[in-house]
Amino acid sequence: MNAILPLEPDIATPRSRQVRQNGLMCPSQLNVDLAAIDANLALAGKLNPGRAVLLPVKADAYGHGIVPVARHVEAVGSAQWLGVAEVSEAEQLRAGGVGLPVLKFSPCFPDELDRAIAARLTLCVGDSAGITAAQEAAERAGTRHPVHLKVDTGMRRVGAEPAGAVALARQIADSPSLILQGVFTHLPISDTPEGNDYTRDQLARFLATVDAIRDAVGEIPLVHAGNSGAVLGHDLAGTNLIRPGIISYGCRADAATPWEGLTPVARWTSRISFLKRVPAGETVGYGRTWTAPRDTWIATVPVGYGDGYSRLFSNRGRMLAGGRSHPIAGRVCMDQTMIDLGPGDPKVAVGDEVVLLGRQGGEQITVEELAGLMGTITYELMCLITARVPRIYA
Repeated sequence: MNAILPLEPDIATPRSRQVRQNGLMCPSQLNVDLAAIDANLALAGKLNPGRAVLLPVKADAYGHGIVPVARHVEAVGSAQWLGVAEVSEAEQLRAGGVGLPVLKFSPCFPDELDRAIAARLTLCVGDSAGITAAQEAAERAGTRHPVHLKVDTGMRRVGAEPAGAVALARQIADSPSLILQGVFTHLPISDTPEGNDYTRDQLARFLATVDAIRDAVGEIPLVHAGNSGAVLGHDLAGTNLIRPGIISYGCRADAATPWEGLTPVARWTSRISFLKRVPAGETVGYGRTWTAPRDTWIATVPVGYGDGYSRLFSNRGRMLAGGRSHPIAGRVCMDQTMIDLGPGDPKVAVGDEVVLLGRQGGEQITVEELAGLMGTITYELMCLITARVPRIYA
C-alpha cells in the first residue's frame, strides 16, 4: 500500500526574470534562431544550385516576425527576394527599412494598386482585367512597374489558364507601363510522395507554357515554381528562383514526409508561476476533466490559448520542465496551463523555465508533434502564436 505523502505548502517564490516587452513583463517568449533560417535557406540552395532564393515572409513570417526576419536575411544575403500575401505586409517591410524586392503572391484589388506601387511591391497578375488595372496604376505613378504572371497548372486558386497565358504575356509586353519580370505557378501536393506524378505533370505543363511565352515575347527574367516540397523533392530544371516557405522556418509541411537536414528555428518557453501539492482524487482545471491518480505536484504555467497554445492540448499535450516531460493536467485555459510533475520531488521551482516547443535536456517537443495533436499542419500552429508572446532573436 502506497504511503500518503503529507501536503506541503504552496511554493510561490520567483527566481527568474521574465521577458520585458513594451514596458510589460511577459512570462513566455518565442526564441527565433535567425542563423537557423540561414541554414535552412542554404540547404534549399544547395539542393537547387544556381537559383535565386525568395523567402516567404507572409503572415508575420509564419509567426516568426516579418521585419526582424526580413532585415536579417537581407543583411546576410541568405535570400534575394521576399514574398507576401497582402499589401500591408509590403508596407511593413518598407517602413522597417527592408529594401529587397518583394513579390505579392496573389492579385491586388484595384483599390490597393496605388499603395502597392508606392511600396515597390512586385505585382501578381492572372487575367486581362488585372493587367489593365495594374497598367493604369503604373501610369498614375509615372513608372514602369514589374509584374509576374501567375499560371494555374492545377491549384485552381488564382492565375491564368495555360492556354490563355501567351495572350496575357503579350498584353503585358505591349504595355508601356508594365514589365513582364516573371512567370510562376504553385504546386499543391509537392510535399507528399503520393503527389509526385501530379507535380511532375504540373511542372511539365508549366514549362511548356513558359516556352510558348518566350516564343511570343522573348526572354523572361524569372521563372519559378519551387515551394518547399518541390525544393526538397522535385527536379526544378527550367526555373531560376525557388520559394522555400515552411522549410525555411525549420518545419516539415507534412509530418509523414521524411525531410532531413532541417534546423529548428523556434523555441517557445514560459516559466513556472505556481507549484501546488494536490492529493489523490482531487480534480484540476475547468470542467474537472482531470483527476489526480495519486498525490502529486501540479505546476501552473502562465500560457494558454490566448497566447496561441491550443486548447486541443488539454489532457493530451506535454511540456518540458527540469529536463523531463510532463503531461498537461486538465484543460488549457486562456492564460494558464497546468502540468503534472508527479509524486516525488518536483526538482523545479517557481520561475524555472518550461519548454512548450523545442529542446530541454534530452527531451524535445517538435512543431510536428504539436500540429499532430491539433490535427492540423505546422504552418497553422506557428501562425497561431499570438502577438502577446514576444519574439526574441538570436
